[in-house]
Parts: sequence; structure tokens; C-alpha cells
Amino acid sequence: MAPHKKMILKADINRIYDDEYYSEQKIKQEKFFVRPSRQRKMKKTKWFSIGMGIDLPFCIIILILLTIGTIMMFSASYAFSYYTQGDSYYYLIRQLIFIVIGLAGMLIMSFFNYNKFHRIAPVILGIAYISLLLVLVLPGTNGVKRWIPLGIFNIQPSEIAKFAIILFFAHWASKYYNKMQIVRYSVVPGIIVFGTTAMLLFLEPHYSGIVIIGILTVLMLYIGGMKTKYLAIGFVLIVALVGILAVTGGLSYAMSRMDGWGQALVYTDEDMWQTTWQTRNSLYAIGSGGLWGLGLGQSRQKYLYLPEPQNDFIFAIVVEELGLIGAAMILLIFALLVWRGITLSLRAKDKFGKLLGIGLTSQIGIQVVLNILVITDWLPNTGISLPFFSYGGSSLIMLLMQMGIVLSISRTANIERQ
Repeated sequence: MAPHKKMILKADINRIYDDEYYSEQKIKQEKFFVRPSRQRKMKKTKWFSIGMGIDLPFCIIILILLTIGTIMMFSASYAFSYYTQGDSYYYLIRQLIFIVIGLAGMLIMSFFNYNKFHRIAPVILGIAYISLLLVLVLPGTNGVKRWIPLGIFNIQPSEIAKFAIILFFAHWASKYYNKMQIVRYSVVPGIIVFGTTAMLLFLEPHYSGIVIIGILTVLMLYIGGMKTKYLAIGFVLIVALVGILAVTGGLSYAMSRMDGWGQALVYTDEDMWQTTWQTRNSLYAIGSGGLWGLGLGQSRQKYLYLPEPQNDFIFAIVVEELGLIGAAMILLIFALLVWRGITLSLRAKDKFGKLLGIGLTSQIGIQVVLNILVITDWLPNTGISLPFFSYGGSSLIMLLMQMGIVLSISRTANIERQ
């Protein structure tokens, strides 16, 4: 292998801060990996570019997860679907429609020149704010305002906000990468952007969205160059704010969701027994699965014991039917997706591509971990969906389009093609 290839393959996250790597001479060296005809084509196109081709392993992993997730969503939902809708295929048909739309969006985004998002990042953040404000004036469900109805499916503004947060901080940190250790360029924008977003989500209320966006904000600022000590200061301030809200009654909805946390298998009184019904039946499903599972389609808890099993608690049905071995294999595939996505992102041709790809891929890992912690009662029942598995239109479509952006980044990533 040529020496310059070896040098490029040794790239890691420290290259985000290496100014010399982005010298004109190095960029010219990297063009060794792009055919001259492709270079000319990329120069001619402004909004769409083909580059060297998408990363096939990453694309295959996405399709594998999507296939398994769709099968398990149907298996988990058909009894509940028949009971509530009179049609066992109701959720499956709708999910397939979402998949078609999402895959079309992913394909389009994979050809889209991701650097164009660099310029419009503040605009997309503004769109997220408008959608978060709009949902507050629309009628809610059970005192919660989280969706904008659009006929066949509802848009959840928090999904747009997740993407907007990742995109904005990738834009900001790549623009001011040599100043990110200064408070005004890291802590201040972090507080302003996250604070305003969290306030809008607080009014819905949508506390799980706040948690995810908070983690994404910290991640993007950290890999963007913010000093570690600022994270500790921010953590103390957040704890203090949560304490004040809890004392003043500002977290009444959140506190109600924490009732029964860790007590799903403990009988104290009838009210608590009903409060922990969903989490308890999730644990029953996980325990019933054993090592090898009951078999695909053989779950018992999905027969109206576990409420809405096609949503946030779908992985409990997965464990019941496929067992610990099957669940572990699915988690391994998720881990491969995150690893491959980050690997591709680290080899992007610019800082913006690195940060954006890492953020979008990490969002999947974060949601998977949080979802598993919720269904096993390690975290309160806060409504966190499982990527590619949980039923939902806006979440799945946004997720697939975001993976399309990672595929777009892979077109220009300096990675050896097999």
C-alpha cells in the first residue's frame, strides 16, 4: 500500500482539530482517490454530486435493520391493530408507506451535496423553532402537544429539532473550530440554542426530547472543540435548574412519569400497580424470551397485555420472540451501523462533514441505549422510540433522510473501497 494511503487511513477524531491537515497541499493529495472524470462532474454540479459512490456496507446495514424492524413491528402490532382498527395489517401498511417515502428521501439525500447544508443550517434551525411553536397552538392529546397533523401521518417537530441541533452545531463548530475553546464561541451558543429549544419542548411537554437534544448538544460541542471543564459547569447548572423546577412544581408532568420507576415488579398498592403496568409487562416479555425466545410471532404479551407494543416498547417483544441471542445480534448490527457511520465521517474531506456525520450517526446509538434502559426499567418511562423498529412516520422518514446525508458524506470520504 502506498505511504500516503497509509497516512490517510490512520486518521482519527483528532484530525478535527488539525489545521495542517486541511492545507491546500493535503487536499490535493486526497484527490488521488477521486477519478478525474468524477472531479469534473462534481465541479459542474452545485447542489447534487455523485463523487465516488455511496458506502455499500453502511447502506446494507441500514436495509438489514429496516427489514428486521419492519418484520418485528408487524409481529408486535397485528393483535393490537386488529383490536383497535379492525385490521391486522393497519400499522404494517402505513409503516410500508413511510418506508417508501423515507427510502426515496434517503436516495435523494445521498446524491445531495451535503456542504449546502453548511449555508442553510441557521435556516433549518429556524424552521425547527417555527414547528415547535406551531405545535403549541394546535389541539393536543391528553394534555400533550407534540404532533402537527398532516393527513396520513403526523409530524413530530422534535424530530426536526434533533436534526437541526446536530446540523447547526456542526456548522458552528466547523466555522469557528479554532475558537471553540473560548466561552463565547462554545458555551454561550450552546446555552442559547439548547435553552430555547428545551423551553419549547418543555411547554409541550416532551421531556425525553429535551434529554436527547441535551445529549446531542453536549456531544456536538465536545467533538467540536469545547473544553471539558465547561461540560462540568454546565452539568452543575442543569442539576440546579432541575432542582428549582422540581421544588416549585414546574416538573409535575415529569414527576408523574417517574412514579413507579424501579418498582414495576413490586406490589405496593393498586394505583401503583396500574401505573407500572406497561413497564411490568415489558419485563415479563423480556423474561419470557429466555435465551432463544418463543419464536417469531409467538409473543404472549403483545395480546393486549403490553399497551401499544409497536411503539416505544417494541424491543421487549423482540426479546420475547427472538430471545437474548436474537436481541444481542440486533444490538450488534446497531453497533456496526454506528461504528461504520463514525468511521466514514472521520474520513470526510472537511470538518463540517466529520461533525455532521458523527452527530447523525451518534443519534441512533443514543436512542437505542436510552430505549433499552427504559424498557428494562433502568430509566423512567419517557417515550423514546427505537430507530428502524418503532412505528411512526416522521421519526422513520427523518431518520432515513439523515442516513442519506451520511451516505452523501461517504461519497467523498477517504476510505479504501473493497
